[in-house]
Amino acid sequence: MSADAITLITPIFEHTIAAHRRFAERGLPGIAAAAQSIAQAFGAGGKVLAFGNGGSAGDAEHLVAELVGRFEIERRPLPAIALTCDSSTLTSLANDYGYVKVFARQIEALGNPGDVAFGISTSGRSENVEAALIAAKARGLVTIAMTGRDGGRMGSDGETIGLLGQNIEARLRIWSSPLNDVTVIQKNGKRTIRRSVSRIA
Repeated sequence: MSADAITLITPIFEHTIAAHRRFAERGLPGIAAAAQSIAQAFGAGGKVLAFGNGGSAGDAEHLVAELVGRFEIERRPLPAIALTCDSSTLTSLANDYGYVKVFARQIEALGNPGDVAFGISTSGRSENVEAALIAAKARGLVTIAMTGRDGGRMGSDGETIGLLGQNIEARLRIWSSPLNDVTVIQKNGKRTIRRSVSRIA
């Protein structure tokens, strides 16, 4: 690899490391609280409904995949649905109600009191994510908003809020994997904690 390429890549890693350090100073309680809320919902027979746009949709699907699948040990599958995967539902809702309603309408159809609505937006200003969180609160769901920047309007729509709190929105995605890990640790039990903490770090 050329020296020029390394010069271009190095700041990306430096910014990411700095973001980890800043978040570790003030953001870990939000991650732990979100994971605990999800674990409690599962314990009460509830489920997770996750959603976002673009890369945030991918993060929502990744979270659901690790909950329905497994993490490190065999366990029962945990009920979770990504509201981003059904193209027929998404396009029909967008066509009939507008794109702002594509997640909120699904929350109204699938969400029950005690379930978790998990909205992801790097800007904190995604109107359809915000609308879904508002709909979820109205139906008695626990709402979690994972956002970047200053949290945007979504910050007030999530009872448990994981905030990155910086302007480099792409770095928000580094928190999705630790949150997945901590959530599953809550359900797997203490025997996986030591291995998982090393992965988070």
